[in-house]
Amino acid sequence: MNLEDVMAKIYDSKDFTAGGGSASAVSAAMAASLVGMVARLSKGKGLELSDETFESIAEEMDETSLNLRNGSISDLEAFLGIKAAYALPKGTEEEKAKRREAVEKAAYVAADVPRQNALLALKVKKGAAKLKGRSNANAASDLEVGSDFACSAIKGCLANIRANLGLIHDPLATAELGSFIRQMEEETAIRKEME
Repeated sequence: MNLEDVMAKIYDSKDFTAGGGSASAVSAAMAASLVGMVARLSKGKGLELSDETFESIAEEMDETSLNLRNGSISDLEAFLGIKAAYALPKGTEEEKAKRREAVEKAAYVAADVPRQNALLALKVKKGAAKLKGRSNANAASDLEVGSDFACSAIKGCLANIRANLGLIHDPLATAELGSFIRQMEEETAIRKEME
């Protein structure tokens, strides 16, 4: 599985394997690349931030974009894990118990992947915030698009965590994931108010 496979599945409305989680990661990857581009377009302009800072932001965004592209693949693989767990036999009580356990484990993975992608998308949002009003004004629209994509990606990732919570019965795991969702919502709300 590679990014091209994931993108083909996202674009194919008849394919039900790649959904909002993978799309959110791809959206955040594009956002990171846009923010990195703006940082590079800001070098040598005598702006508020140093060229070293712009390059540092660009390099961080390049790495984050790559991680998010890989995260889109991981999200699809996590969904396939749930699908495989549901396909397990359920003829006997023992098989049913094993299947339930497999579904729950797969659901936790399917919630954890978008959690990691949400953290990466937040990094992109913070990178965009560092550049706002301090970068090449000719690329302000690109920066805005990057920031908006990152915000949408965070929301999408959180929605995908929520979608898997109902399959997880471990109270510690659900509390941990629920706490993460609340923290991210607070963090992004605070960041939005500051901009």
